[in-house]
This record gives sequence, C-alpha cells and structure tokens, in this order.
Amino acid sequence: MVSLLWLAVAGGSTSRAAGLSPEEAKITRAIDDESARAVALLEKLVNTNSGTFNPAGVTAVGKLLEPELHGLGFTTRWIPMDAVKRGPHLVGERKGNRGKRILLIGHMDTVFEPSSPFQKFVRSGDRATGPGSCDMKGGVVVILSALKGLKSAGVLDGARLAVLFTGDEESVGEPWETSRAELISAAKNADAVLSFEAGVHHDGKDYATVARRGSTRWEVRVQAKAGHSSGIFGRSLGDGAAFELSRILNQFHDSLREPNLTYSVGMMLAGSGIQVQPGGEGSVSGKENIVPGEALAIGDVRALSAEQLARVKDKMRSIVSQSLPASKSELTFRDKMPPMSPSSGNLALLGKLNEADHALGLPDMEALDPMQRGAGDASFAAPYSNVLDGLGAYGSGAHAAGETVELDRLPIQSKRAALLIYSLTR
Repeated sequence: MVSLLWLAVAGGSTSRAAGLSPEEAKITRAIDDESARAVALLEKLVNTNSGTFNPAGVTAVGKLLEPELHGLGFTTRWIPMDAVKRGPHLVGERKGNRGKRILLIGHMDTVFEPSSPFQKFVRSGDRATGPGSCDMKGGVVVILSALKGLKSAGVLDGARLAVLFTGDEESVGEPWETSRAELISAAKNADAVLSFEAGVHHDGKDYATVARRGSTRWEVRVQAKAGHSSGIFGRSLGDGAAFELSRILNQFHDSLREPNLTYSVGMMLAGSGIQVQPGGEGSVSGKENIVPGEALAIGDVRALSAEQLARVKDKMRSIVSQSLPASKSELTFRDKMPPMSPSSGNLALLGKLNEADHALGLPDMEALDPMQRGAGDASFAAPYSNVLDGLGAYGSGAHAAGETVELDRLPIQSKRAALLIYSLTR
C-alpha cells in the first residue's frame, strides 16, 4: 500500500500562478520587510552554542526565542528534561476558535558541542556558515518570520496555534517515552503538524517531506564455548562466537533487502570481556589461538512503515534463532523513532502547500523520496496527526564544519509557511 501510494504522488510537477489575495499580499510584504531582522536573529541563535549535551546553551537559545513568541501573542512554558539529561523544550500556545489546530515544530539543539572549533556565524553575500545555521536554527527563524507576517497582516488572531521547540532532536533523550511525551500529546491535539527541518532542493526542484523512515536499534549478543583454537568445529567446542555472529550478519546482508528499507552494522566485537560504554566506545580482549566465547553486533534498521518494520524484525529473529553448534544468540530491538509513512493526510497537506506555491507563482513542490531523508521529530507526531516536513531553511553541509544556510531563500520559505498556515486556519 505504501509503495503504491508513494509512486502515485512522488512524480510530476506543474507551475501555475494563481496570484495573491489582498491578505496574502500583506503577509508576503511583511515577511520581506522582516527579512533583515530575521537574519540578525539567526546570527544571534547560531552564535549561541546549543549542542545537545550543552543544556545551558539550549536554554540560552530558548531564552532568545521566548520573547519572540510573547511578541506574537503566545503564552509560553518550559518542559524540563533533566530526567533524561537533556536541555528543556520550549512550548508556545495561542488560543483561538477558527480553522484547523496547527502545531509547528522545530529544535533548538545542534550536533556542535562547545568543544567544536566551528562556533560562529559568518556571512558571505546571500549565504552564511555557522553551526546549526541550516539544521535547524534557520528553520526556527522561518517559523517566527511566517508568524510575524501573519500578525502584521492582522490574520493571526483567532488561529489555534502551538509551537514546540525541542532541546534534544539530534540525540533524543532516553527513554523517548519521557522526552517526547509533550510532542506526542501536542500532536494528538493537532489537526496538522508542520515541521521545519531543512528544505531540500536538487535538480532545479524544491521538495517537501511527506514520509520519513524510522530508526530502530538492534543488538545481537552471542554466547559460545571458549577454548583452544585447535578444537574449533569439534563436537565439544563448536564453531565459536565469531563464526556464529558472522553467519547472522551474512544472512542479514543477503536476505533482508526490500524497497525503502536499510539496515546497517555499526559495531562488531568478538573475544572475551566485551564492554560497550554509553557513548559507543567498545572494548574486548582475545588472542589468535583462542576461540572467542562472546560476540556482539550493534546496528540500526530504517523502515518506512510499521508493517515493514514488523516484517523485517520477524525475519531477523528467524535468522538469529538458527544457531551454529555450541552457541546461542539473542536479538533485541529498541525503537528510537517511529516511521512516518506517506499517508493521504500528509499528501493533502502537500497539496495545500502547493496552493501557496501557485499563489506565489512558484512551481509545485514534489514529495521527497524517503530514502533521501533520515528520521526526525516529525516521526513522533506522525502516528497521531497529518504531518508535513522539510519546510525550513535551505542550505548544505549539515552536521559538518562549514554548514551553510541560504539567506536569500529564507523569505521564500517563510512565505510558503505563512500562506499554508493562513489557509489551514481560515
């Protein structure tokens, strides 16, 4: 079902200029007038380090955003995340009685911790580099500029809106049932969720995201007999933990493949005394003439639907259960982010976004191939509401020194978002 739905909507684009209504023209003019202030705010945000493991920095970014929300008529509250050792979330709410209930989501953290040498916003013409400039402080600015355009045009009053800025999207606090409880609750109370992760542009086209694959951690632990290597494959000693783990991974490699699915091995260890630290560092001991009695592999699975994920888990369990002589293997899973399937509701939101594009004289945006995007906070909202993602800033080099944001395209994204919100809240 997912594959057929995806093929039906992913291809083909048109360009129709429907023209702006008087209210829409006011919105877009206000966003243009706001553009210099938007860049100035982005510079402040980028120059405030908010690595995921820097809770004080995440809070400082939130303190910059909170007065912006107050100025737009939002009440705010903080959601502490000390329990999961992360910075807090910031929630803004605006009561209303008109149109659909809209939740706007973004994140305040970046992958760049205070120890990173990449720390400052540097502008060069219509572009700028800086940590989190595109992912996703640029997206946060797009949200605020869109809302400012709506307020300046006098069309924000009456709209039922909520904004949620998380503090740990880049490394979600565990258990996620705690760190994402507020997001899930907000999604349950929304008719539409708009997420402002970075926009995607390639081959001359802009894309929006109606589907994101989830992320599930898997772990295989093997216990076997250890002994002198001269006895390997014998009735008493068996094949050892290393060969058992190799068997499992080889069958994963050969038999799990299907469309929109990836699976990977991130760490392999075999020997004795295996230890893995929370940060991912592993240690093991062994010798060339000892058959290892322990083995461990850790990796992830990324699936497009809950059904696909359940199917691949069953296949993996079946493979692991067929142990070699004198060995026993155990497979465990931890679902870290759920899949965001390309539902009809998500696709309807893309259609509404393209109505905004028509009014702006822009080509239709196509649905991005989910293989081109990782998991994100939008996935936690997807089981409970219609979701559209990829509405944030355009740029390149996310998660690496030199990350770049296209400043000249910030107003375009803000206009698209503002007109979409305006349409949904009529």
